[in-house]
Formats: sequence, C-alpha cells, structure tokens
Amino acid sequence: MPRKRPFSAKRKKQQLRDRRERKRGDAPTAPDSGPGSRSGSRERGSSDAAPGETSEGAPPPRRHDPGRFRLQLGGPRAEALARRRRRAQEEVLEMLPESALELDPDTVYGPGLDFPRRPPWSFAMSPEELRVREEAAFGTFLRALQDGQRPGESEDDGGGAVAPFEHNLETWRQLWRVLEMSDIILLITDARHPVLNVPPALAAHVTRELGKGLILILNKVDLTSPAVATAWSHLLRRRFPNARVVPFTSAPRRSPVSGLQRRQRRGGGWSRAVGPWQLLEACESIVGGEVDLSSWRARLERAEEAAARGEEEEEEDHGEEGDDDGGDEDGDGAGATPRQWERYRHGILTLGCVGLPNAGKSSVLNALVGRSAVSVSRTPGRTRYFQTHFLTPRVRLCDCPGLVFPSHAPPALQVLAGVYPISQLQEPYSAVGFLATRLPLPTLLQLRPPASAAGWTAWDICEAWAEKRGYKTAKAARNDVYRAANSILRLAADGRLRLCLRPPGYFAQKDLWEQHPETAALAALQERGDPGVRGSAPPAEGSTSEEEEEEEGDSEEEVEPGEATLPASTAPNPFALLGEDEC
Repeated sequence: MPRKRPFSAKRKKQQLRDRRERKRGDAPTAPDSGPGSRSGSRERGSSDAAPGETSEGAPPPRRHDPGRFRLQLGGPRAEALARRRRRAQEEVLEMLPESALELDPDTVYGPGLDFPRRPPWSFAMSPEELRVREEAAFGTFLRALQDGQRPGESEDDGGGAVAPFEHNLETWRQLWRVLEMSDIILLITDARHPVLNVPPALAAHVTRELGKGLILILNKVDLTSPAVATAWSHLLRRRFPNARVVPFTSAPRRSPVSGLQRRQRRGGGWSRAVGPWQLLEACESIVGGEVDLSSWRARLERAEEAAARGEEEEEEDHGEEGDDDGGDEDGDGAGATPRQWERYRHGILTLGCVGLPNAGKSSVLNALVGRSAVSVSRTPGRTRYFQTHFLTPRVRLCDCPGLVFPSHAPPALQVLAGVYPISQLQEPYSAVGFLATRLPLPTLLQLRPPASAAGWTAWDICEAWAEKRGYKTAKAARNDVYRAANSILRLAADGRLRLCLRPPGYFAQKDLWEQHPETAALAALQERGDPGVRGSAPPAEGSTSEEEEEEEGDSEEEVEPGEATLPASTAPNPFALLGEDEC
C-alpha cells in the first residue's frame, strides 16, 4: 500500500469545501482540485472533464458563491493611508465648537449624485440577456462616478470626492427586487445622523418615479435626546414632504447618564418597542382602506396586554412565513406567469425595509414581528439577501441588505456611523481624531495625560486607551494601538460614546426644540416603553461571534435575567484595569 502524503489543515478545509460544493452540484475550483489530488476526487458518474476545466464560452453557472453578497466598498490609496497615519501621530487635536456638530444635508448628498437603477426589462428576456444588460448599466454608472475623482480621498483632497460606496452588483439587485415588490418603502435611518441615511435620489425615485408610499423610520431615538430627534423629524418633513416620519426604537431606555454609557443587557423580548403604533397609523393613511389592517391592530393590542401582564406574546403561525427569496415575485420561474407589479396584490400589503448598513433594518423587522425572525449584528453587511416574513396574513415585511449609496460624506463619519466595517479599516486613527475633536474622549475614557505638553493627538489617545485596557502586541509586548483604535470606534458605533449630530441651526433654536410639544410627547413615549428593571429589552445590534466578543472586552460581565449577583466589595482590587464605573 503506497504511503500517504502529508495532509495539512488548509488542504483539509479545502477538501470539505469541495465536498459541500459537490453536494450542491457545483464543481470545485481550487488550484489543487485535479484528478490526482485527494480533494479533487470526482463523484461516480461524473463527466470525464477535469473539475477545474471550463469551456471556451461562458463559465458554468454556480448556485453557491460564498462571496456573492459580500460588501465591496472602495477605499483610499496607500499614499493617502500613509499621510493620514503621519497626521494622526503629529497633529494636536483641539475641541471644535458646538456648531461643528451641525450637519448640512447638502454637504452629504450634493447635486448630481444618483444610485444605480435597474435598466428596462421584460419577462420576454432570458436570464442571460437580463444579466448582461444589468452589468452594462452598472458599469456605465461606475465609470460616470469615477471620471471625476477617486473614491475615498475626501479628507486629503479637501472634500468634493465620492466617499466609499457599494460596488457589488448582486447587492444592488436585492434593492431593485425589494423596490419592485413592495407597496410601501420603509427607509430606516439612524437618529444620530439621519441625513447620512436618507439619499434624496432614492426618496425621489420611490415617490415620483415608482409612485409608492415612503415612510422614514427615525430609528434608535433612544441614542439621542428627544429634542434632537424632534428637530431632525421636522427637517426631514420639510425636505421630503411626500414622506411620513415615524420615531422608532426597539430598545427604549431612560435618559443616558453622563460619561461612557454601559452596554445594554441582552435577553428578553421585543414587546416594548416604541413606534409600531405610529407606523400602523402611517400605513393606514397611505393605504386608505384598500387593505384590511385590522389584524395588525389586533396583534399590537394583544402585545400590549401581554406586556402589561409581564408575559410575551405567543408566536403565531401564518403558514406563509419564511426566509424565502420572494417566490414568484420576479416571474422568472419555469411555470411563472408573466405579470407586472400590482398594488396590494391578493389584498396583501408589502412593506420593504431598506437603508444603509447598520441602520437597524433587521431590528425594526424583529420588533414588528415580535421575535428574532432575522439575525442582527454590529458588523455591517449581516443581511446578505432580502427575506420576507408575514407579520399578519395581510401584512408582509421584506428585509433588504444594507447598501452604501454614493455620497460626499466624510469617510470618518461613515466609520463612526457603523456603515463602513471597522474590522476592514487599514487606518482607524483618522476616525478617532474626528471623534476626539467633537467629544472629550480623554475625559470620557479617563485617560492619563500624554508625556508631551503640546496636547493630545489621535495616536496618543489610542496609546493611552491601549495602556489602560492592557492591549499588547504578541511579540514585543508594546501597546497595541491599532486594537485600541478599533475598540474606541466600536464604542462609538454601538452608542456607548454618543456622537449625535444636529440639524443646521439647532443650537440657535435649542430652547425652542427642548420646549416643543413633540419633544415632551416623545420623551413620555420612551418612558412608557422603558423596560426598567424588568430587563425585557431586545438584544442590541451585536454580533455573537467569539472574535468580536474578545475584541470588545470593554464591557462588564453580563448578567442573565434572574441570576443572583454578589454584592460589590469595598476593598480595592490592585489587578483591576478599569475603575468601578468604567466601561
């Protein structure tokens, strides 16, 4: 018997990957998947061609591609990264005035910025013809944007460049399908910076070209003050008169305390979300009686009664609920009948949840359904393809993957908003500097002053945080500045460091907004939905992966509901890296 060759763990993983592809009917495409390798053994009855060989024509269709829906955002060049790194080490940071927190919508989405549109198509086209036409239209759109300046260099070029945006055509196809099949579009926005999440081109396309209803969901209002949320609501109503604005939060809480916020406890249900009733009223005003929404109203009443009794609403089975891809919505199945979009087809109202990554689309859907129907994560791009769920037999929800639209937003603001994946940042220090000029990070994080008397730099803040948290490199045991910078950015993206932008002219009329009747009503609504000591708030938008939990070891140990905790000891702990009330 011949001796077996050494088999590494890497080749073992490739062998398992090829085996899964063969079960799906795909051919392995690894370099070592030839007929003589262990991972390239062919199944009985397969063709004589080698698995990696392809014909001269088009490549064989693959039903499974792990990177098909992966985020593809443009980034800066290596020269720009080096300049930003040097500037983070040398430039002394100074706190900007309060007016720097005001964000003008015209500076984010200027004139001439559009998003990829689906080219004209019909059911008479073949899938290959439609694919070629969509790729050609998308390529033309990208070339038109790249003719001016390169994406992602607005900080070095003084503005005017296009910020990183989505370059994956498959993700844009998901948006096109959701826009076509939905009757009302729910554009999810983050209350901390709503203008970043509302592309005017998308709003105009929905209301004017498609003629569909548009509702702007001002999500995460618990992460900002009621006065700021009210000011943003009025600004959005003025800029988009055809849209309704609904405040929403799936995790109501009391007013935030000063300093670094504590992580929200996980566990419990979704019954205390703020905004479902307002969303129902907005949908009723758009539908106007064409669809019977009494089952939705009855569901909300049952949820309120169950919450008052301290119970969770029993899960309903509507028979049509599932994580499907739209069924026959596109009409491209073998037995599908060609048809165009029909409003309220079969008496069912379809609500499409769209928006930027990490805006809370999946959390809004879970809060409406009343359970964890779709997975949520702090990492942008968790939702890869659109999913449909029936709220009631007459109301269907559609969750769309998040897309980054072309804009002139500062890349640092995209990172702090959670739009750009923090784990993919090659230079996170510029975003830390952007945050430190608007929030007193050394005071909030209780950092030790730097050795230089000139002041704080972004590099000094990251190094002091690494020293305090004990982040060290593996070999030389130096302060891991890169990990510290990622940790600070995650605190900002999670809302534990509150960077809430204001609409233009807010501080000049601050007293007016604080005494506005809608501000008091929103504050009372959050207090009524606050879980208090019950701990019934839903899980925050967080990943449950072990790697992120290790990197985000900034928080205290979480206590499960009903678990007893020992009283805090008054003796000092010489091994504690943080104070008693930190992180």
